[in-house]
Amino acid sequence: MRSLFFVGSCNRPLPYFPSANGRGIAAFWIDSETGECTAGPVTDGVDNPTFVAFRVEGSTLCATTEAPGAENGRISAYRVDLHTGRLDLVSRQPTHGDTTAQVSFDRSGRFAAVANYAARLIGPDSGCSVAVYPIAADGTFGTMLATARHEGASVHPVRQTQPHPHSVRWSPDNRFVVVADLGTDRLVVYGFDEATGTIARHREFALPAGSGPRDVVFHPALPFAYVPLEITSRVASLAFDPLRGEFRLLHAEPTVSEAVASANTCSAVKFAPGGNRIFVGNRGEDSIAVLDIDAGTGIARHRRSYPSGGKTPRDFALDPAGQWLVVANQNSDWLSIFRYRAESGELMATGNPIASGTPTAVAFAA
Repeated sequence: MRSLFFVGSCNRPLPYFPSANGRGIAAFWIDSETGECTAGPVTDGVDNPTFVAFRVEGSTLCATTEAPGAENGRISAYRVDLHTGRLDLVSRQPTHGDTTAQVSFDRSGRFAAVANYAARLIGPDSGCSVAVYPIAADGTFGTMLATARHEGASVHPVRQTQPHPHSVRWSPDNRFVVVADLGTDRLVVYGFDEATGTIARHREFALPAGSGPRDVVFHPALPFAYVPLEITSRVASLAFDPLRGEFRLLHAEPTVSEAVASANTCSAVKFAPGGNRIFVGNRGEDSIAVLDIDAGTGIARHRRSYPSGGKTPRDFALDPAGQWLVVANQNSDWLSIFRYRAESGELMATGNPIASGTPTAVAFAA
C-alpha cells in the first residue's frame, strides 16, 4: 500500500532563503511497509508555494504564494488526482497582503483562511493580516468574505517591529479562529460565524515577550493547545476554555539546550497519532524534538531530539497510518524519512534522502 503526499517549495528568490531550487509542488508516494518513496509529477505555474494543505474532504490541495513586497500574495486551489498525483488548478484568489504564510480550513471544509506574515499598505487592496474565503463544493474559492488587520510590535529589534501573523487555525468546535502573531507575541482570537463566514475580534492572549509564536495546534481530544515559540526555541502548553475562547499558559518547554538556543529557531509542530506526543522542528540544531504530553496536566515535556537528516527542517508530516515521518530539509534540497515507533516515541532514520528542491511544506492525502 502507498500513501500520496505533496511537497511545497521555494522556486523564486527570496531575501531570507539562501536558494530557490524548487520547481513547484511535487508529488510523491511512500510505501507503507518499507518507507521507500517514488517521485510523481511536479506542478509548476505557481510562485513560491511554500505552504500546502489539504481541504477536509481530501480531494483539494491548496497552496500559498509567499511574495514579500508584492501588493498581493495568492492562494491557489487544485483538484487532486489521487491515482496519478496530477494537480489541476480550479481557483486562484489574491490574499490582499504580502508574504502569505499559511492557509487552513474550518471543520466543515466550507471556508478557508489565510495569514499574511506582512500586511503592508503597498496598494489600495493590500494590508490584510487575515482573510476568510468561502469554498464551493467543487473546491473553488469565492471572493473573500472577511478580513482583519493587526497592529502593534514587541521587543525583538529585528523580527518584531510590526505584526507578523504566521498561522491561522479554527478551534475544535469551529466557534473561533485563532491567529498566531509572531511579531506581537500574541494569539489573536476571532469569533467565527459559520452561517456567514465572517469573523469578529474576540480577545487576545499575550505570550512571553520576545518569544515569537509561530503556530497553534489544538489537542484532538483534550482542552489544550500547543504553540512553538520560534524565537526562544520553546513550546508553550496552554489550557483552552472552548466556551470563553480563552487561553492560559501552563508551561514553556525548551526544545534545545540553552547552549544552542540563540542560534536556533523552532519551525513546525505536529501531533503524533492519539495526541500523546508532539513533534517540533529545530532550525539551527537541525533536529526534530519529540515531546510527551501529560494527559492530566496538558503539559508537553521534551523527551528526545533526533537529527533531521539535513539542514533547516522547516516542515514535516506523518503518513495517514502514523508510521512514517517525512521531513522537508529546506537548505539541503532533500526529504528525510523516519519510521515512527509509537510505543517508544522513537524516530528511526531510513538513511535514504529523497531529492526535492528547497522543500518547505509537506501534506499527505488522507
